[in-house]
Amino acid sequence: MRLAAAAVGFALLTVGRALAGRLFARMTLAQALRGVAPTLAAVVLALGASELILRRVPGMALQHIDMRREPVRRTDPELGWDYQPGRVGHGAPAGRRTTYVLDPAGFRVAAADRPVDPTRPTVLFAGESFILGQGLDWPQTIPAQVEAATGVQSANLGVEGYATDQSYLRLRRAWPAFRQPAAVVFLVMPQIFSRNLDTDRPHLTPNLSRAPENSNWRLVRVLRRAAPYRTQGEMAAGVAMTRNILAATAAMARSKGAAMLIVVPQPRAESPAERALRRRLLDGLGVPVVLVPLDPAWRLPNNRHPDARGAAAIAGAVTRELRARDARFAGPQSMPGYTRTRHAQ
Repeated sequence: MRLAAAAVGFALLTVGRALAGRLFARMTLAQALRGVAPTLAAVVLALGASELILRRVPGMALQHIDMRREPVRRTDPELGWDYQPGRVGHGAPAGRRTTYVLDPAGFRVAAADRPVDPTRPTVLFAGESFILGQGLDWPQTIPAQVEAATGVQSANLGVEGYATDQSYLRLRRAWPAFRQPAAVVFLVMPQIFSRNLDTDRPHLTPNLSRAPENSNWRLVRVLRRAAPYRTQGEMAAGVAMTRNILAATAAMARSKGAAMLIVVPQPRAESPAERALRRRLLDGLGVPVVLVPLDPAWRLPNNRHPDARGAAAIAGAVTRELRARDARFAGPQSMPGYTRTRHAQ
């Protein structure tokens, strides 16, 4: 972006200056303004019309995700959006029909008559569409596979498009109802860290206080998504907020004797910048961190989400880590997949 700005400035000082000189040699400033006035008026009217459309089209204010797509979402004053609870929907991401069953608490479950029971020992999974199991049948999802392998009930709190603060707020909202939480598994992906910097929804500040949706024009938001440049200050604030959320989640888990695990899927080879960001986010938290490299072929067709093989690799990594830490997770099955495990010091 700096190189582009320098190139534009150089062009204005050279070619642009020469063109402007020839233009004003042929006409006065008033004549030039009268000539461009219709075009300027059209541009202003087009921008105004675009702003009105962006403010009224459903879903445009909520991270460009269609509110009508399954699982169907609803607006939420604290989270930005959440799922419609107690319903069954059918979607076809990646051209594959998928059934999504949501219990009365809004958690994805196997069947409508099998809601999550908050009185039972439970592993709570916090995250976004990787945790939800976008495009996967229920038995293929990460929480379902961990439940099948350990025999401990899973609660799937994943919601498509969530940032870390939204995942934390949804977990904190559900937390009081669970009497015997056995573990909290929190998904973190440096590749989607930019969501943690978004302010076009209710969000958390670095000290975890609530902040309302930014009232910027929708066109400004579109521009920021088209050119997602962030300052060092914005990055530092996002890192601080993320670290404070993970530390608060660990403290919440300890308060009820639950384990805490951070899982980091790696759907592609980690770049040096992503590695540096991951270390800024996770090192020194004192929470176990499991890195799960995924074969690039383990994706849904024309989709960034993991297929059944990718979900099995993540579930296997989580299961092995939980079993290594707590005898409660010594379930009946072995898990496929592979992982590389490390711990934040």
